[in-house]
Amino acid sequence: MRNDTASVPNQSLTEDIVEWLNDEIRSQRLKPGDKLPSEKQLGEQFCVSRSVVREALSQLKSEGIVNSQQGRGVFVNERGSRQAFRLDAMALNDAEGLEHVIELLVTLEAAAARYAAVRHTPDDLKRIKQALVGMEYAIINDRLGDEEDYAFHQAIVDSTKNPHFCMLNEYLERHVRRLIRQARTNTAANYQNLIEAVQDEHKAIVKAIENRDPAAAALAAETHLRNAAKRLNKYLPD
Repeated sequence: MRNDTASVPNQSLTEDIVEWLNDEIRSQRLKPGDKLPSEKQLGEQFCVSRSVVREALSQLKSEGIVNSQQGRGVFVNERGSRQAFRLDAMALNDAEGLEHVIELLVTLEAAAARYAAVRHTPDDLKRIKQALVGMEYAIINDRLGDEEDYAFHQAIVDSTKNPHFCMLNEYLERHVRRLIRQARTNTAANYQNLIEAVQDEHKAIVKAIENRDPAAAALAAETHLRNAAKRLNKYLPD
């Protein structure tokens, strides 16, 4: 058993707990809304005192990853609620704000597609293709396919094998992409007229990733996002 007698919790022991909990949350073994193990359980698991556990939980709380509920315990926050990176609240009619976040999305998704083309495994490619098929199925059944669209972009980001891409993608999903999807649900008829072009863009990304062509994958992802930005004007009410 570890002996933690210092008045200030040992930093390496604290980081062990923080790293483990972050990994549990990233892998979704601990999902949003789930209750974390108690201080006693974590202390026994890592053979440390409760002061070490509390320091680790305090760090996660300060980053917005978990929250404490009086008398109930500590819970995982909703996807994308980390506070280390924050975007100001934005409305769909904020043209300049939307332009700025679209630029951020273009940069992220082009880079993610580039790395996915190089680093993906057969299982990664299978998940990307399954998400693409899911979108096709949604289209056939006259649905917008928001969840399938999220699964597609998430599968690409997961293929980068870079946890920082994954965490930033979660944040942008909650605060940016959801806003864009909200706009297109307001004009579902317009979206249905554009869905074939959207799906062709998705297919181009998949093809480039499958061919392990990073330049083509990055270009296909950038083209998709820039076209999405142009289509956004059609989703918004006059």
